[in-house]
Amino acid sequence: MDNKAEDIVVLDMRKVVNFCDYFVLCTAASDRRIRGVAENICEELGKIGIDVYHTQGLNEGTWVVVDLGDIVVHIFDKNTREFYGLEHLWQEAKRINWKK
Repeated sequence: MDNKAEDIVVLDMRKVVNFCDYFVLCTAASDRRIRGVAENICEELGKIGIDVYHTQGLNEGTWVVVDLGDIVVHIFDKNTREFYGLEHLWQEAKRINWKK
């Protein structure tokens, strides 16, 4: 299965909230891909010794949150991402250019 996320946005939350430093927002094409992306993140981070504090939403498959403490990853299906509009809700957060 292809575990690729799409439309990845990284927001610098340090001046906006006090519970994390960054949000990573991304979209996956189906509930299976959403779970696959989340599971892949947890597995790969575990390999390098980074603990995942909490995951939520794996059973629902429309919005999974992977909490790494300083970084919170949100993996959405397209409709859920548009409905909740976190980019708009947190529009005062600076977008980080993460691509090299």
